[in-house]
Amino acid sequence: MVDDPGSGPTAAEEGRPQAAGPVAEPGAGPAAGPLAGLLVADFSRVLAGPYATMLLADMGAEVVKVEGPQGDETRGWTPPVRDEVSTYYLGVNRGKRSVALDLHDPADAAAARELARRADVVIENFKPGGLARYGLDYEAVAAVNPGAVYASISGFGTGPGRHVPGYDLMVQAISGLMSLTGDPEGPPFRAGISVFDVMAGNHAVIGILAALRHRDATGQGQHVEVNLLSSALTGLVNHSSAYAAGGVVPYRMGNAHPSVFPYEPLPTADSDLIVAAANDGQFGRLCEVLGLPDVPADPRFAHNADRTAHREELRPLLVERLATRGAVEWFEALTAVGVPCGPINTIDGGFAMAERFGLDPVVAVGEGERAVPTTRNPIRFSATPVGYKLPPPELDEHGPQLRAWLAAPAGEPAPGSAAAPTEGKPNDRD
Repeated sequence: MVDDPGSGPTAAEEGRPQAAGPVAEPGAGPAAGPLAGLLVADFSRVLAGPYATMLLADMGAEVVKVEGPQGDETRGWTPPVRDEVSTYYLGVNRGKRSVALDLHDPADAAAARELARRADVVIENFKPGGLARYGLDYEAVAAVNPGAVYASISGFGTGPGRHVPGYDLMVQAISGLMSLTGDPEGPPFRAGISVFDVMAGNHAVIGILAALRHRDATGQGQHVEVNLLSSALTGLVNHSSAYAAGGVVPYRMGNAHPSVFPYEPLPTADSDLIVAAANDGQFGRLCEVLGLPDVPADPRFAHNADRTAHREELRPLLVERLATRGAVEWFEALTAVGVPCGPINTIDGGFAMAERFGLDPVVAVGEGERAVPTTRNPIRFSATPVGYKLPPPELDEHGPQLRAWLAAPAGEPAPGSAAAPTEGKPNDRD
């Protein structure tokens, strides 16, 4: 909690709990990233919420994952598995401590309320109002912890859609994304990942950080609400704008772009190559490398609007030249002159490309047999680096310590809050 000197009694004077943060060695600089010292009570499950709290943990927050007696559903989402644990669960739960609490049990519900009372951030993705029966809704938490930032993630908000379950596949369908995905003459398709769950998780983190900034300035917490459908509609960006500002209902075009050409896969001698020459300079360099130096001067292809209008005439010219070499050879030649393009990889190829570019995409979190290869956080800080404190926890792994802490007087450091994170070790997958 942050209190403004001179604006009233401090948290200690009022008897309000304060989360204890990681302790730095003398002269060691920041102990655990930019969010060191924040305590997060995580009542979320599955993907959007756990993804958000994993990002907060990576940045130094102390995250306590509250699970029901059966655990997060994703523990059972298999295959694939690693050491009999769902890789789905492993993918979004590093850096956390787990306590299993049955909210129907009065003692466990009281422990959950005490955790929320001590937390800087509370995050949940129950149906709107679902935590009120346990005294864990925003109003109840704010009454005892007015500085708390309380984040709620729902499927369809708190209005008429409040009782509709929110799953990413539903939102892909309802938002219109599936109508935009697939071939024009074929059926709609879902995206290959739960894109709106991830997007909503990111939006929740943005909202939490903004609310923490406000709390740091005023001492006042607030309720941050995110819903999947709103995240989806804003995430449709140009398509949403086409409808909202232009009255146009876009339709699926396969891999083509409605407003840019060339911006799609094109065949080469051995496989397709994504070409994304989105401006006149890139298109000119593309044509130069392809041996088509006169094409950019053709009025039909001079500017993007011209190329988009005449794509059916331009595409065969490009395809004819691309057919003389393979995709990898073209990738090397075109990226050397700044033309955006790339082969269509499987995920192993994507990781290999990241390794080639020095991005170290995989880190091992944990020690010995508990070490788990995990995808590196994409954010890099120059002064307060991301850290990876703990592997994804087993169910109730930290329950005894956390229950004892919650039963003790407020002010005691949270279990493990002084643990120093590491920056992660590159994972040797060989």
